Amino acid sequence: MSSYFSGKYLVLSILLSLTSMGLLIYFTYSPGLFDRLYWNRTPGLFIALFVVGLRIWFLTAKIRYLSESQLSWIASLRVVLCWEFTSSVTPSTIGGGPMATYVMTRENLSLGQSSAIVIYGIMLDQLILVFVIPILFVSGFYFSVVPENAGWVGYGAMILIYLLLLVYALFLTYGVFRNPYVLKRAVNIVFSLPFFRKYRYKIAREAEHLEAYSHELRKKPNSFLYKAFALSTLAWLAKVWLPTIVLLSFVPADVLLSFMRSMAMTLAGMFMPTPGGSGGLEGLYALFQGPLMERREFLGITVFMWRLISFYVLVGVGLMALSWYLNVKVVDTYNEKKKEGI
Repeated sequence: MSSYFSGKYLVLSILLSLTSMGLLIYFTYSPGLFDRLYWNRTPGLFIALFVVGLRIWFLTAKIRYLSESQLSWIASLRVVLCWEFTSSVTPSTIGGGPMATYVMTRENLSLGQSSAIVIYGIMLDQLILVFVIPILFVSGFYFSVVPENAGWVGYGAMILIYLLLLVYALFLTYGVFRNPYVLKRAVNIVFSLPFFRKYRYKIAREAEHLEAYSHELRKKPNSFLYKAFALSTLAWLAKVWLPTIVLLSFVPADVLLSFMRSMAMTLAGMFMPTPGGSGGLEGLYALFQGPLMERREFLGITVFMWRLISFYVLVGVGLMALSWYLNVKVVDTYNEKKKEGI
């Protein structure tokens, strides 16, 4: 399991998050802040917790559906929690896919099937962007989706992010559904470069699994794709709504504009190089959501509550899920040694 996750990423992720939140609270806090709190709005934080639970349920249902019910509900939940935990504390270039593949093999799925479920799940998430990015691009002509204080550099960066993600999503979708050989070929070319060469043979095996699974997908009815895509979309929307719900739990704001900015903020967060985007995500929240707050003194505490609900809660339950697999592995090893002793 240690080959899929490093404790240094967890420590670094938490330190970066605490540092960035500490700075935001330090520069925005004012004495008597809690006396000026809109207490009638704070129950919205319970709605935010409910939305996090709803997102986890949608992801669990998606994993169980993609496994064609070979994974039980509780097993699918463990897979999701491990996937979310690893994604939250590792760089985006690593992500939680390898860990999800590993824990599914611990749930008695084959490596090929586990890899295929992970790849298909990622492809569904990217397919959402095919619809979201044009919406954001057009909305930018009518709403200030990218904050004005981001300047031309910010506008240019967001347009570049839109284009890169859209090209990637279209290419991945085309490769999985229409021509898996092209996708396999592209993967092999990328991992033949000197920097990635040490991963070449491992990735080549995954590309073989992808090509085989792509042929299997084309045999499935369209209803299979529609339901899986619906579950992915609902989970993604729950994630995007969360920053807006937390914001509205403290101050009044333009709901639609906050939601649109939350979508743009989520896309920008995919390019954060730090583990789980920590440090950068807090800054993005301040940049995109901060200007919508009529009282900026609540910015620090708002970011803190958002990260507490969306990050620290998942890290906690994710660690518990990982410990379950670790304990099972220890017990299995003990039983194997006991049998050998007999």
